Amino acid sequence: MTRAFPGIARFLKAAGAMLLRVFNRLTAYLTFDFESNTTEILTPLAGPVFNLGGGGPDVEAAIQWMINQVRGGANSTQKINVVVLRTYGSDDYNRLIYEMKGVNSVATLIVSNRQDANRDDIVQKIRDAGVVFFAGGDQCQYIRSWKNTKLEAAVRSVYQRGGGIGGTSAGAMILSDFIYDACACEDPIETKDALADPYENITFTYNFFRWHHLQGTIVDTHFDSRKRMGRIMAFIARQLQDGVAKSALGIAVSEETSVVVDKYGKAKVMGRNAAYFVLGDHPPEVCKPSTPLTYHDYKIWRVPSGDTFDLNNPPSRGYYFRSVKRGRFDYDPY
Repeated sequence: MTRAFPGIARFLKAAGAMLLRVFNRLTAYLTFDFESNTTEILTPLAGPVFNLGGGGPDVEAAIQWMINQVRGGANSTQKINVVVLRTYGSDDYNRLIYEMKGVNSVATLIVSNRQDANRDDIVQKIRDAGVVFFAGGDQCQYIRSWKNTKLEAAVRSVYQRGGGIGGTSAGAMILSDFIYDACACEDPIETKDALADPYENITFTYNFFRWHHLQGTIVDTHFDSRKRMGRIMAFIARQLQDGVAKSALGIAVSEETSVVVDKYGKAKVMGRNAAYFVLGDHPPEVCKPSTPLTYHDYKIWRVPSGDTFDLNNPPSRGYYFRSVKRGRFDYDPY
């Protein structure tokens, strides 16, 4: 029929395009809710705490730990609201989290632009939460869409009330003080290229959330599976070389693993694999563009699942040294 009446075809196509634009505008912010009680719950919270997930299958026990810490313990009768934030994706966290102990409601908010990140209804939904969790995705997109918005301030308000802040993969990386933002190129930089040139296509974002116990840190994820030790070493060297900090602590989290941090700054590793804490506390010997990195004596703590690490006072023992010389490790850094 449309072949016989091309004018109708053009009209239908234009009308469809217009409806799609309207639909996209209305759904630029999507929310998927599981609720057992619609009453706002803004009771005092017992944190603040963090959950830094390394990507891959989530450590459900770490999410439950965060919820329990915020509500005052596993046996507390208090229930909290949880908000999951992402710029795209689905509501796949809702049922998982809603079935956890101590959860009153779960909402997934898909906020993909700065206009929606400043909407009062979105901001209020976040402020009412006891836990905010950033799904995996693209840290560059998160920063471009959310930095210096009301959404950012609302997340900080949850922390200031004693809430829980968590994330996995890119959602964990944006919680560190120094953020590798992956905004210089489409594909993330990996170890080989980072050690060969610690400046090419490597950029950082600062002053996003600025959490107390995560100051001076840079978080990296998918650590073991993607062999990212050299990458985080290059990131650390850059902070010192560029005069951002006199020391920098890398928190490197493997897949199927989480680093949870209590309100006193003590970190615990949970899940299947180890986490690595990598400290650079002196300037690099050679860190400049178009030149392989040379940096002697990083301190590395390998912390297996179940063990702890004090972020405020790194242990004076239990670490080993590794160096990078002209872009190559002196020994296996793992």
